[in-house]
Amino acid sequence: MSQRYSNPNQPNQSNQPNYYQNNPNYNNGYNNYNGGPGYPPNNQPPCGPQKKNKKKKSKKRRIIFFIIELILLLIVAAALYVAVKFSKLNTESLDLGQIIINEGITKQDGSSKLSGYKNIALFGVDSRTGNLESGTNSDTIMVASINNDTKEIKLVSVYRDTYLDTTLGYYTKATETYGAGGAQASVNMLNKNLDLDITDYVTVDFNAVAAAVDAVGGIDLTIEEDEVVFLNDYLVETSQVLGIDYYEDIPGPGTYHVDGLHALAYCRIRYTAGNDFKRTERQRTVLLKLLDAAKSAGILQLNSLIDELFPMVSTSLSAGEIFNLAKSCFSYSLGETSGFPFEVANYNSDKSYVVAVDLAANVSQLHSFLFNDTDYTPSATVQQISNEIAYTTGY
Repeated sequence: MSQRYSNPNQPNQSNQPNYYQNNPNYNNGYNNYNGGPGYPPNNQPPCGPQKKNKKKKSKKRRIIFFIIELILLLIVAAALYVAVKFSKLNTESLDLGQIIINEGITKQDGSSKLSGYKNIALFGVDSRTGNLESGTNSDTIMVASINNDTKEIKLVSVYRDTYLDTTLGYYTKATETYGAGGAQASVNMLNKNLDLDITDYVTVDFNAVAAAVDAVGGIDLTIEEDEVVFLNDYLVETSQVLGIDYYEDIPGPGTYHVDGLHALAYCRIRYTAGNDFKRTERQRTVLLKLLDAAKSAGILQLNSLIDELFPMVSTSLSAGEIFNLAKSCFSYSLGETSGFPFEVANYNSDKSYVVAVDLAANVSQLHSFLFNDTDYTPSATVQQISNEIAYTTGY
């Protein structure tokens, strides 16, 4: 006789006791099995909600780890991108132990009296070959002063023919200091003659100005009537330096959207009324227009600007310092610009010089302009240089 198994969901048709019905641990099928050795408590079977919760938590952890890994990967990729960009720079550190800072500029604790400002020397060298070191004169000499609190930038051009102490053992035109001793000597010249605390510089050549203007899509310049002929004359030589075969002359006075070639030719104009004084003003105008254009440029234009400009730049600024300056670029405001010396005279001996009439008084005026120090008293070093210039030139 075959053995029969009772269906727990059907009534018991025999006199045999029904195990499922009589078992106190059983209640309406498998889904409510309660307990037994090795089973989870709280009426939960092995494959119930608790195991599903563990799976959900595990999935969430994997997603979180994936997001963290993705963020780290993006950070590494961005760091590599920045490193590649900055590797194009020609970085030349100054010997800080040999930087001249006049006595009286430094406080007793070793900090500078100008610590509220970041002062950087800007040089534009007369180079057609890409040489950014000594051996070529600096036709453009500027001091960019950044107010650390207000983020205002002021620019001062030092006239290239200014008769100053080169710090190389003799007095001559400021422009010749770069050719003889490079950026180190030129920074020292600015610090010693003007009571400054510069420890960083940026040097560019002809090509960099044109490349930067082209990278931002050009700038607007107003050309005066007496500038037109000279600008068109400079286009001839400048186009040869840049390797440009075709260009158009400026037809007459007016406001034009110009490319890098025309902007560079504009910077070089020297023989209108005002001579080199007016030329430095043109150079500052182009620089300010370029900064404005860069602030409103898109990411592709900025990328193009970096690619074009960095190989044509020599600087003592580290990649980190440049990156920190770049982070705040949109908060910077462009303030006033001027030329130095403020009171000048012409002095002719073996060369034609620009002379500061009372250098010490001009330095006082410079500190009032850059640092709002209206009661500035020049250092003993500046007073000594001022006396030497007056003795030699009569001014």
